[in-house]
Amino acid sequence: MSQSDPPTNSINSNVNWAPWRQRMHEVIFEADTPAGKFFDVVLLLMILLSVLVVMLESVADIQARFENAFWIIEWVITGLFTIEYALRLICARRAGRYALSFYGLVDFLSILPAYVSLFITGAHSLLVIRILRLMRVFRVLKLVGFVGEAQALRSALLSSARKIVVFLAFILTIVVIMGAVMYLIEGGEKNTGFTSIPRSMYWAVVTMTTVGYGDVTPTTNFGRTVAAALMIMGYAIIAVPTGIVSAEIARTGMGGKAMTTQVCPDCSREGHEADARHCKYCGASL
Repeated sequence: MSQSDPPTNSINSNVNWAPWRQRMHEVIFEADTPAGKFFDVVLLLMILLSVLVVMLESVADIQARFENAFWIIEWVITGLFTIEYALRLICARRAGRYALSFYGLVDFLSILPAYVSLFITGAHSLLVIRILRLMRVFRVLKLVGFVGEAQALRSALLSSARKIVVFLAFILTIVVIMGAVMYLIEGGEKNTGFTSIPRSMYWAVVTMTTVGYGDVTPTTNFGRTVAAALMIMGYAIIAVPTGIVSAEIARTGMGGKAMTTQVCPDCSREGHEADARHCKYCGASL
């Protein structure tokens, strides 16, 4: 097969894919067309309304006055989301891949709490997870450039993963040592809070991160000297992970080619370049 020939699975994936399913896929999964953009805008408004209703329901006075209205709105939106989820499964070439994708799981979890609440009281409060669906706003507003930047940042984070793990192991070592030291120094004092090594480790974490709750504080001069040294060390350590990721970003470079809102109908993955004709993950036709 020559380089100009499309991947075999991209040819087979077009077989038995009815035009109406292709059209539905463009409207539901993409925002390049007016119909697709309108669909996503309506979807985002429904998500915002649903999250607002769940939040207002947590206010006792408002919930008592509008209980019936909230109940109707919730179930109308849940019904529409259920239909939408079913349509996404229908128009996807491989429904299983979409269902197990990130957005597929979010779409499913956005309707699940409503049905669970029929058996478990209070479960409908979990409907606030629908706010995760607002991530689709990047496609609606044509902010696909942010998708490319996000992918570059993700690549830098993955490349830095081992260095960050080593750094965290080093931090954990310091926390254990300083926790043990402060327990030895302050453990005999009354009302200092250093009642055990784990609690002293908690103080070390709070101090090193410069949060300083103040619920556990040293009272001896030696303990305060150690605490001051740990605070200064914390300021120095905070810059380390930032430097690691920044170095990877500088090495790999941010940005890249222009991105599109295309969603692969086979694997349901995004992040394709504007001139792409086939999915870079599975080879299916776009």
